Amino acid sequence: MDYLKGHNLVTVDQRVAAISASPATIRRDLIKLDREGVISRTHGGVTLNRFIPEQPTTSEKSQRNLAEKQAIAGEAAKLVKAGDAVVLDAGTTMLELARQLTHLPLRVITADLHIALFLSGFRQIEVTIIGGRIDDSSQSCIGEHGRRLLRTIYPDIAFLSCNSWSLEKGITTPTEEKAGLKQDLLINARRRVLLADSSKYGSWSLFCVTPLQTLTDVITDSRLDEETQAQLQREKVALTLAQSHGA
Repeated sequence: MDYLKGHNLVTVDQRVAAISASPATIRRDLIKLDREGVISRTHGGVTLNRFIPEQPTTSEKSQRNLAEKQAIAGEAAKLVKAGDAVVLDAGTTMLELARQLTHLPLRVITADLHIALFLSGFRQIEVTIIGGRIDDSSQSCIGEHGRRLLRTIYPDIAFLSCNSWSLEKGITTPTEEKAGLKQDLLINARRRVLLADSSKYGSWSLFCVTPLQTLTDVITDSRLDEETQAQLQREKVALTLAQSHGA
C-alpha cells in the first residue's frame, strides 16, 4: 500500500522488485485488495482506488502541482495563434494558460470568473463569459444558460480541465451539471485539448464527460507512466509531456 501511494500506476513486476516478494504472493494480495475495493486494476497495471466524490475548491487546488501546471500551460500556449477563438474551461491550470496568452489578439470564451476578470485587462483580448449560476467551489458558471451559448459557437481550440482522467473511464466529474457543461464546451471545437497533470490519472468520479479517444490532444507532465503513454499513442491521441523544472 505504501508503494502504491507513491506511484500512480504500477505493474506486478515493479512491485515484485520493490517488495522482494514472489509474483504469486503479490497477485494473491492484489486479488484480496481488489475485493475490498482498495485498488483498481486497469490494462496498464494497478492503482489505488481513487474515487473523487466531490469537486475540490479552487483554493484547495491552487498550490497542488504548481510547477507541472505551469509547464502544461506553456505547452498549451504553443497551440494558440493570433486571431484564434479559444474556449478555456474553469480551473487553476487554465488560469496559468490564460497568463501565457496575454501577448496575443484573441477571442476567449470562458466559464471561469478569475480568468475572465484577469483577461479583461488586456485590450487585444475579447472576453466572453458564458454566464449562468456561479458554482461556489470553482467560482465558475454552470447551468443551461452557459450551455446554450457553448452549443452555438465554433472555436478553433477548446481547452478542457478535469480532476480525474483515465483510459478506462475517460474524463469524469463529480456532478451531472459539470459533465454536461464540459461536453458542450468540446462539442463544436476544431481542436479538443485536455490539460491535466499526471497525479489525476487513474482517479475517477461518477459522471463521464467523454472518452479520451474523442480528444485531439492530451497535454500532461512527464511523470505519466510509460505504459499509459504508449496506450494513448495507440489511440491516436496527440500526447505532449511537459517538462517542469522540478521533473
